[in-house]
Amino acid sequence: MINALELTRRETLLLAAGAVASSFAQNAEAGYDPERHGVSAFGDLKYPPDFKHFDYVSPNAPKGGVFSHIGATRAFNQNFLTFNSLNSFILKGDGAQGMELTFASLMVRAEDEPDALYGLAARAVQISSDGLTYRFLLRPSITFHDDSPLTAHDVAFSLKILKEKGHPIAQQLLRDFVGAEAPDDASVVVRFAAHRARDVPLFVAALPIFSRSYYAAHRFDETTLEVPLGSGPYKVGPFEPGRHIEYERVKDWWGADLPVARGQNNFDILRYEYYRDREVAFEGFTAKSYLFREEFTSRTWATRYDFPAIREGYVKRDIIPDDTPSGAQGWFFNTRREKLQDKRLREAFIDAFDFEWTNKKIMYGSYQRTHSVFQNSDMMAVGKPSADELALLESFRGKAPDEVFGDPFVPPVSDGSGQDRGLLRKASALLQEAGFVIKDGKRVTPQGEPISVEFLLD
Repeated sequence: MINALELTRRETLLLAAGAVASSFAQNAEAGYDPERHGVSAFGDLKYPPDFKHFDYVSPNAPKGGVFSHIGATRAFNQNFLTFNSLNSFILKGDGAQGMELTFASLMVRAEDEPDALYGLAARAVQISSDGLTYRFLLRPSITFHDDSPLTAHDVAFSLKILKEKGHPIAQQLLRDFVGAEAPDDASVVVRFAAHRARDVPLFVAALPIFSRSYYAAHRFDETTLEVPLGSGPYKVGPFEPGRHIEYERVKDWWGADLPVARGQNNFDILRYEYYRDREVAFEGFTAKSYLFREEFTSRTWATRYDFPAIREGYVKRDIIPDDTPSGAQGWFFNTRREKLQDKRLREAFIDAFDFEWTNKKIMYGSYQRTHSVFQNSDMMAVGKPSADELALLESFRGKAPDEVFGDPFVPPVSDGSGQDRGLLRKASALLQEAGFVIKDGKRVTPQGEPISVEFLLD
């Protein structure tokens, strides 16, 4: 991201000190934009203030039943293989997957927009003219699971405790969060540093809200198997550490009929199963020990889904198209290493890698090659830059690679043989041009050392 203002370290420290010293009263007097029902880091919101529900839900979906599965995602200290703590927001311990379901947040993300959030505990937000102060206005009569009121003081406490004692990932994402104060029970004022990243307010708005009174009697920074006081659509039910945990739907939850929640949280019980071994987990599914499995291994998907429950129709197998913005799986060059700083060496690696052969022979044809780290998003480069884009880029000519001004990068397509001689010759020519010559039958660096590359697997 590009900062509008670049500061020296000394100036940044002085600015931060001044921001901390300044009073919230002064910020509260600053001009605010009109109330908003949602926020977005880029562009306009899809849903209007009077929207009834998200487009991707069925508002009249039936409620009930049990949904058991192996969790496919995790956050902060959560572990796919086991858990020994119900505190998922610190570094210590292995947190239980799904604990975020037990906490409400100021706003929730719309899954059909790249960066938009809409009000949950907050009915609206006001933003100062400089974009550095957000005033969240809470809904009336929202409560924790023990029926105690959820107030702006709880929100301010939660943000502060997460920055002070939360998981390092949360602390890092909160680096541009300066402070929060609740002038009354129904509004919380949140301030950000002048150099804040564009999406920091969105991250803050999606964080869990903890009970200040509960943590007055409990340490926040310790692992625990005591069920914390929550405020979300589910509460913790029966569990056995390292084996399973259930979440029970809160039948009279205050947020159930809000637009951001309508048609969601439909199962009475969500059950997370834990297996330390992937093979045992698969066998558990074939034995009907749990109901839903998201398969990540192409070999298993291609060769193992022929067990009796499949043939008898008890298990349905489906491929769901995913056109959402996605990350990338692959190897990433550490350009801090001197040998990898030469662009031609990196291009040679790309040309020598036969994706078509690898996908066919190893991945069972299940992969599609990504062309961008912004795949399936509006930020992915498509075609040559437009006239407006070129106008913005012109000041970088001579500094940015020439390719930026032309067609976007497209990975080479091989003949699928695993030894595409045309691409291998191209890679060899790039290496030769960069001074990586063949000596005594081995390719060496310009300094005469053999080329060696270390691969780290995550």
